[in-house]
Amino acid sequence: MSNTINLNADLGESFGAWQMGDDAAMLQVVNSANIACGFHAGDPLVMRQTVRQAQRHGVGVGAHPAYPDLQGFGRRQLAMSADELEAAIIYQIAALDGMARSEGVRVSHVKPHGALNNAACADRALADSVVRAIRSYDRDMILLAPALSKLGEAAEAVGLPVVSEVFADRAYLDDGQLVPRSRPGAMVHGPEAAYAHVRRMLEIGGLFSINGKRLPCRIGSVCVHGDGAEAVATARELRLRLLADGYRLVGLPELL
Repeated sequence: MSNTINLNADLGESFGAWQMGDDAAMLQVVNSANIACGFHAGDPLVMRQTVRQAQRHGVGVGAHPAYPDLQGFGRRQLAMSADELEAAIIYQIAALDGMARSEGVRVSHVKPHGALNNAACADRALADSVVRAIRSYDRDMILLAPALSKLGEAAEAVGLPVVSEVFADRAYLDDGQLVPRSRPGAMVHGPEAAYAHVRRMLEIGGLFSINGKRLPCRIGSVCVHGDGAEAVATARELRLRLLADGYRLVGLPELL
């Protein structure tokens, strides 16, 4: 079992006067920030401010592209052709990359958001489209993909750098997919429960489903969703306890 692990969070999801999460606090805890690119959340000013805050705290910056679904926070699956979807992903990566370059920051990774991420985990054709978009922009960018997903498989098949993540605050089905948010037990609530969930997965070297099934896999990163009321407390608990357990918290490039 490796003693290195990464903590990541989805950030920059405020929009105009609407505030989402406590990015300033979260960026003092995590190693990597997945920053919304304007299609499901975020706007140019929020993107720039989040990049600046990440730089100040030495946090790695990644693009968090989504379906063009601002009203639905990117949690509704949309029917898009492969060409249209790939263009939308490239557009979003480029937008964040432009903001980051203006601040002297490199975008190191990409992590799809919400419904796009969930669908690409199960649909290999969709996963291939996501990977093609990333590679066409920068074949050295790291894909942060859910463990045991088609998305990770698609990246490995073409040699795109990939790190597998697990979720501290989400439960898993027996096939490795997330329990839908509409179902009871989908969320893991509270810092202690989240730590116990993560610690179990690290100990067994894989996912642990709601029915007690073990699904062996590599685990490189742990995600805490930044939009939850308990997000910062959960991230702090994870950082504190993982360090106490002897883990070294690192950026995504170091995991490769």
